[in-house]
Amino acid sequence: MVEVILKKGKEKAALQRHPWIFSGALDKVKGSPANGEVVRVLAADKEFLAYGYFNEKSRVAVRMLEWDEAKTIDRSWYQQKIRTAIASRAHVLRNGDTNTCRLVFSEADFLPGLIVDRYADFLSLQILSAGIESAKEDIISILREELQPTGIFDKSDATARGHEDLEVTNGLLWGENPPEFLEVKENGIIYHINIAGGQKSGFYCDQRDNRQILAAYTAGKTVLDCFSYSGGFSLNSFKAGAAHVTSVDSSALALETLQQNIDLNGFDKVHSTVIQSDVNKQLRAFKEEGKKFDVIVLDPPKYAPSRSALDRAARAYKDLNRHGMGLLESGGLLATFSCSGAVDIETFKQIIAWAALDAGKEIQIVKQFSQPEDHPVRISFPEGEYLKGLLLRVL
Repeated sequence: MVEVILKKGKEKAALQRHPWIFSGALDKVKGSPANGEVVRVLAADKEFLAYGYFNEKSRVAVRMLEWDEAKTIDRSWYQQKIRTAIASRAHVLRNGDTNTCRLVFSEADFLPGLIVDRYADFLSLQILSAGIESAKEDIISILREELQPTGIFDKSDATARGHEDLEVTNGLLWGENPPEFLEVKENGIIYHINIAGGQKSGFYCDQRDNRQILAAYTAGKTVLDCFSYSGGFSLNSFKAGAAHVTSVDSSALALETLQQNIDLNGFDKVHSTVIQSDVNKQLRAFKEEGKKFDVIVLDPPKYAPSRSALDRAARAYKDLNRHGMGLLESGGLLATFSCSGAVDIETFKQIIAWAALDAGKEIQIVKQFSQPEDHPVRISFPEGEYLKGLLLRVL
């Protein structure tokens, strides 16, 4: 096996079980490993540290897999990791109210670059590292064996693949193609989702808990759901008895799906307004109309894909939240989120404080949101904690 030797003093992160070794930490590579090949990672004194995927094209030169030198990275190793990940989520799907969740979450499950989401009887895969790409056939075989899905669909169209020198892919890997609108259930609410043409892996199951938490505040209220996508927060608000829900998204397909989801659950469209628009533009239009809401949800896409984009993202988050705060009466609630891993919760709170100052508003933090248990965070990999949110009361 090819050996990768680190520079003196660069072994600390590996000893602390952090799964990334950056290219600047490498001293020597003994051999010519292919991108995605498993290598032995050694400290400068030649002490064994771990096995990991090597990739000379990536800034993360080695993605660590296994710290036990006696283990072999083979099909059995992958099967054990996948079985453990699936078993840890079994209770999420057990009560019958939910049949969709994340089964494998990359580094959190010791499989860097592999995301597996379950949607009813179908699986959606995102393969984001060259190492997982090289093990793809074994992984598909294991998932078939463990879960007996109707079909496995490839949604590896994320820009992250470019950093690993991989082309984006999207299509059927095994079994049947999912229907254009697949019916799934989350917290007792029925959704039509579009795996092939939808965003990310097909549905944002990382907001499952937060949708239910926020819904408890919406009975009898007017709700504005921004970046609504297929209607997670909107539908939970309807179920909780909201007086009226306005959903805003720029995607026509997302809003078509939302309308179907309203019908599927038997909610009254008389109490629904659906608007296709850029959210920031629509928030300014609401202000000009003198429109006010009781509860507003701001769940934007990732504004900061990396730390280099942090300043620009901070301005975008501040402006978005400033506009949202201006549409709330005294006592109104703002549920605001960031899915940017580069924005930690303390930075996000500071951005919100700036937005409140610019909006001339006093606010209280009522509750803090995070990602659900099927998106766990390894204590040695805090970067996995990407989703954070705040429930704010405007005074």
